[in-house]
Amino acid sequence: MASTQASEKSMSEKQRLKLEKFTNKKEKQAQQAQQQQQQPNGVAKEKKSKKQDVPAVKSKDWVEETPAGQKKILKPLEDDFHKAYIPKVVESAWYSFWEDQGLFKPQTEKNGSLRPKGKYVIAIPPPNVTGKLHIGHALALSLEDTLIRWHRMRQFSTLYIPGCDHAGIATQAVVEKQLARHPKNGKSKRQDFSRPEFVQLCQDWKEDYHREINKTTRRLGVSVDWSREAFTMSPQLSKAVTETFVQLHSEGLIYRANRLVHWSCRLSTALSTLEVDQKELEGTTKLDVPGYDKKIEFGTLTYFKYPIEGSDQTIEVATTRPETMLGDTAIAVHPQDDRYKDFVGKTAQHPIIPDRKLRIIADEYVEREFGTGAVKLTPAHDHNDFNLGKKHNLPFINILNEDGTLNSNAGHYAGEKRFNARYGVIEELKKLGLYTKQEPNKMVVPICSRSGDVVEPLLKPQWWMRMEPLTKPAIDVVESGELIIRPELRKRQYLQWMRNLQDWCLSRQLWWGHQIPAYYISIEGEDGGDDTNDDYWVCGRTEGEAQEKAEKKFPGKKVTLKRDEDVLDTWFSSGLWPFSTLGWPDKTLDLENYFPNTTMETGWDILPFWVSRMIMFSLKLTGKVPFTEVFCHGLIRDSDGRKMSKSLGNVVDPIDILDGISLDALYQKLLEGNLAQAEVKNAEKYQKKAFPQGIPEVGADALRFSLVNYTQASGSDINFDVKTMHGFRRFCNKIYQATKYVLGKLGDDFVPRESSALTGKESLPEKWILTKMNTAANQINQALEEREFARSTQIIYRYLYDELFDIYIENSKSIISDSTPEEARSAMDTLYTTLESGLRLMSPFMPFLTEELWQRLPRRPGDNTSSITIAEYPEYESSFDDPRSETAYELVLGCSKGIRSLIADYAVKDKGVAYIVPLNQMSHDTASAQLAAIKSLSGKTSVDISILKAGEVSPTGCAVFPVSADVNVYLEVKDRIQDAGKEAEKVKAKLDEARKDQDDIDSLMAELSKVQDKVVTEAMQSAESRKQDVEARLRALEQTFTMFERMKV
Repeated sequence: MASTQASEKSMSEKQRLKLEKFTNKKEKQAQQAQQQQQQPNGVAKEKKSKKQDVPAVKSKDWVEETPAGQKKILKPLEDDFHKAYIPKVVESAWYSFWEDQGLFKPQTEKNGSLRPKGKYVIAIPPPNVTGKLHIGHALALSLEDTLIRWHRMRQFSTLYIPGCDHAGIATQAVVEKQLARHPKNGKSKRQDFSRPEFVQLCQDWKEDYHREINKTTRRLGVSVDWSREAFTMSPQLSKAVTETFVQLHSEGLIYRANRLVHWSCRLSTALSTLEVDQKELEGTTKLDVPGYDKKIEFGTLTYFKYPIEGSDQTIEVATTRPETMLGDTAIAVHPQDDRYKDFVGKTAQHPIIPDRKLRIIADEYVEREFGTGAVKLTPAHDHNDFNLGKKHNLPFINILNEDGTLNSNAGHYAGEKRFNARYGVIEELKKLGLYTKQEPNKMVVPICSRSGDVVEPLLKPQWWMRMEPLTKPAIDVVESGELIIRPELRKRQYLQWMRNLQDWCLSRQLWWGHQIPAYYISIEGEDGGDDTNDDYWVCGRTEGEAQEKAEKKFPGKKVTLKRDEDVLDTWFSSGLWPFSTLGWPDKTLDLENYFPNTTMETGWDILPFWVSRMIMFSLKLTGKVPFTEVFCHGLIRDSDGRKMSKSLGNVVDPIDILDGISLDALYQKLLEGNLAQAEVKNAEKYQKKAFPQGIPEVGADALRFSLVNYTQASGSDINFDVKTMHGFRRFCNKIYQATKYVLGKLGDDFVPRESSALTGKESLPEKWILTKMNTAANQINQALEEREFARSTQIIYRYLYDELFDIYIENSKSIISDSTPEEARSAMDTLYTTLESGLRLMSPFMPFLTEELWQRLPRRPGDNTSSITIAEYPEYESSFDDPRSETAYELVLGCSKGIRSLIADYAVKDKGVAYIVPLNQMSHDTASAQLAAIKSLSGKTSVDISILKAGEVSPTGCAVFPVSADVNVYLEVKDRIQDAGKEAEKVKAKLDEARKDQDDIDSLMAELSKVQDKVVTEAMQSAESRKQDVEARLRALEQTFTMFERMKV
């Protein structure tokens, strides 16, 4: 980590952001180039094969004949279902084969030890069993499985652990909502069932969606080890939960206390911070609140007065929650506020609760500028007031029942709904002459994400965990680099969160979940103790153990136990996930071999709520980090940049992308869900806009590749667009058709050489493509190592599409058909090597397509590898590295491209005259030696090509195509143009573009020159090369512009 720290010191934040912006811009430009190529009219090469690329049959008619678990029966490529790429046809049968062959289990040495390269382990972030997987899950699974398959092919002992989370509050909420809509035997509420009956309903729901989740996971080709599948409420994981609670309670880290919690009146439970949405209001706003017929007003500051006892004075306060004044126990002012210095120490009389007195206290916490400068305090119903109440020893009066009605402490408002009481209190204050005014006020309203209810701070005895002793070790491992969090921004957010962590409320008032293993002690003959007093509670792994502890605590007394009915916060069990899935607290072989995990890949939004707890739990309970790396991907948003939400209709089922779905069917799925009618209309509106023709069949490989391609190293959020995904389906077809072509060229009798080693007889195009293949292997491995997912897909795309298919395969046709048998065989060997390696490079991204095509290729003698899944991943091979040949062939390609472009620009149909103008001796020698190749690649139009000497004056009466800093190409056009002025204008536009490129490069290089860093050095080298090309382009264009200007005269 020393080099990382050094780079942080040498690079300012401004410079780092500029470099990041430059990198992101390059990534986006590469993505845009890919997407443009994927447009139907953007791929000229595909036009020739258009008829054969369009399937003549429909995927729904395909019937797979291969028995489940067996190796797929490969049908002839001339078969109607195999003439073109059809995702369903290609994807069928392979997954059951992989699974049956045990290919997803960790590959170990014969003695069971890990392979020499070591282990690579990911425990899947467990999806909630609340419903089906959505596109966000597909993103995570695609990234994780890419890493898993990449490591498996690199011969690591690789383990990918699947599983699901019981998702306590989320699952219970959807089951209760479902009951309300569809009563069971006349029962529509949880309370209509016994606890075991309701838990069974949740279990049934879990089983249904667990099957759906696993089905989708398999359809996506995710290579998890199903024999190790975990569930947070399984007996083994429940054992881990109980052990953790009992152990931490015995150490004093878990304790009982009466404190404020986030309370959902609708769900009758405490909530975690993650389950509370903060709705920002600019001012007075009416909101829908469950259980109320009319909208309730928020964002209004209400002013009223409290009478001062024993005088005719009053003190004015302001509040956005008038109903809470029924629980007020004090008024606070700032000690230096001269307006109220004579009030401090006096007592105010509550105007509605006759026997309630309110102390007036001074505290620097009070903001003098807000409202009147005097603050009403409700310690039992406000988090800030709670702290002041503790500090000043104020009474804590709870006025709220758990169902959102007011209790007897609210006087004659007892039994009223809280927001009905709000309006009642205002009217009563008006009658008493104590109401002053109302005004709009910016505020944040806490909303329960599960029910839409307004969350209330509620004083309640709960189980809490002390966080302070756990945070320091969890901070230290990240700061030391023992555990790496990527990207850097997320690391900073994690550290900020950990330094401000409050104690964690563990209790949830639910039935579905892990019932807390704590027991309240009652002593015969004695009054019941205080429920908040930890002394009257014991914890045990079993009730028998708890009974023994209770008898030991109160020797000689008869004690009875009652188990706490609450369950634990879901994050408690999921916080144990990395090691509970491997058998902890038992000392298992899996725990010994595969813990710590290697990578935790997840969305950045749950970094503080889940990842931080896994780190703290693991360090405390195992003494080890849970994993050595965290990578946080961005969140998927819809095409408008909005967060995915069922109520917006923009949550997409991956299966609908895999198989395609009509707009009508999408709408039908809305009707079958739990959405309110207003939400259905809103969702339908988005669906019509985003998917006017429905969603086309994309397939698993194109979906996976798209999602990985979307993922920037910066972890920025992703705007989802199904058109991009469908574009990558066309890329899949390109791979399919190219492989079909190669198979046809090789023939049925082709036997590959024993190895891919060079023979020394390779032609220049072969040396070029082998160098490109080698470069791609090196760069993809490096990109994946650095978690530059988008870059890795851009590299493999460029290698296959641009270099192998569009250039080498096209150019090899003439070599195979027109050369000697020895040259033709060499070209075919290279064709095999570069395609077979390309499929292996692509395999982690597109497992189905690559397996289907790789299985059709012949194996090298002695290679008995059963599946591409476990084939070796290509690595950099120095013998293939031939930069001189690469440069030479790039010049050939650049010159031929320039000639084709100029011929097209000037619509040359008859014989043209072209000139190659080398700018140095090396390019002259290369062009001279490869003139025949340049001519053959310059198109069908007859062209007379001459090569000038290095440094020779450029020809006149010609248009120019600047190739690079080494060479320019000219086409004679003096007799083909009508208006030299128009030509000059065209060149001027190109000049302006070149000058802008030059300014951008100069600006970038000026920034980069200020920093000494490896990444910057590479960027500087790239910029320097671009600068030389642009300067050469400018010189050539300026000369041509001057020439056309003279021709005007």
